[in-house]
Formats: sequence, C-alpha cells, structure tokens
Amino acid sequence: MIKVLLVEDDETTNFISKMVLKDAGVENVDEVLNGEDACNYLEKDCPDFIFLDIKMPVMDGWEFLDEKKAKGLCKNVKVAMLTSSVHPVDKKKSKKYHCVIAYIEKPLTQNKVKVIMDKLSN
Repeated sequence: MIKVLLVEDDETTNFISKMVLKDAGVENVDEVLNGEDACNYLEKDCPDFIFLDIKMPVMDGWEFLDEKKAKGLCKNVKVAMLTSSVHPVDKKKSKKYHCVIAYIEKPLTQNKVKVIMDKLSN
C-alpha cells in the first residue's frame, strides 16, 4: 500500500487532495502544514511519495527540499510540486531537484494522479 505525504498549509486543499487520492485508491495519506513539519515527519517515517506546496509559512517548499537534501532525509522519496504558482521561474527551479518528478498546478485531479502514478511505476 502506497503512503503519501501532503505538505500544504491550506486545509481545504488538503481535504480535496485526500479525496482525489482516495478515489484513486490511495488510502494511506498523511498531511503536514509546512516544510518544517514535513522535515520532522521524515525524521520518523518515509512516505512513498510527497505532494509539496511552494508557498507556506514557517518553511516553504524550496527550503524544505534544501533541508531534506542537507539532512539526507528519505533520499529515495519522489516529490511532485503541487502549487498554484504558474511562474516559469518556479517551474524551472523545480527541475534542479532530482527528487522532483512533476510540477503540477492545484487542484489535484484524477488525471494528475494518474500521470504521477505512471511516472512512479517507470
């Protein structure tokens, strides 16, 4: 059974994402509200996949990715940036992180989950 971590400060977005993932057959979904909480989570447990927002309080998505790498947390976990940012600079920046396999715009949909699952199985 696949375990997913949502790193997103908006609880409504988390609720929608969890429903979409459940409909896609992903039952094991945890959520945290910022990058610092995500680092603390990864120190105790490694999910199979992370959906990561960029703009969050305390520690944003970029800071989380840097901290994850610096601390060597869950090295093999793949990440999808799940964001409202359509800025080309953010999309380009995401490609600098080897763990990031997708950059997708909110909201999460069944089609977007399918694309991610296909990438994970390759």
